[in-house]
Amino acid sequence: MFKPDILIADDHPLLLKGLEEFLKERNHKVIATCSDGLSAYNSIIKEKPDIAILDIDMPHLSGIDIAKKCKRHQVSTKIVLITLHKEKKLYENAVQYNIHGYLLKEFALSEIEACIQSLSKGNPYFSERIYKRFTNRTQSDNSIKDLTPSEVKILKRIAAEMTSSEIAEALSISVRTVEKHRANIIRKLGLEQKSNALLIWSQQNKESLV
Repeated sequence: MFKPDILIADDHPLLLKGLEEFLKERNHKVIATCSDGLSAYNSIIKEKPDIAILDIDMPHLSGIDIAKKCKRHQVSTKIVLITLHKEKKLYENAVQYNIHGYLLKEFALSEIEACIQSLSKGNPYFSERIYKRFTNRTQSDNSIKDLTPSEVKILKRIAAEMTSSEIAEALSISVRTVEKHRANIIRKLGLEQKSNALLIWSQQNKESLV
């Protein structure tokens, strides 16, 4: 069974130690531990772990800062963020940088095993308690069934972070047609009329678009 290399980072020594011991007791490969964001990012670049489990609030660089830098430099490490915060804005900021997991710290130990297993299979993992609060997940399956094949094709490319122009070129259609499809998809999925709402939804439902 595949065992991913894992890096963990938290500026609270007891929490960091507790998480490290918890993972090692379950025979996970913890290859590095860090107590601040800058050392965590440098270790990710050097060690190239499969998964990095990061506290959002850390000195020097936050977990979101690290996710942003990893996305910019096309680092393949899968980022999992752990937080005490339940604000929607923070969640949305995190998601736009291609994080693969988002856990509430109070439930982290009960969910971290499932999270690692999900990531090892190539699927993202988001705490049910935070995900249901900020998404339309309960409606997602039925909503996807309402989409046309053309809309699904476009949604897959939105999930891959392609722009409307790139999608239009790839599918040999006009940008106006892409925008029309986007509007229809947002309506069918019941999403808010925000610039990144569709991107966030598509990132979190990639497995349903296969």
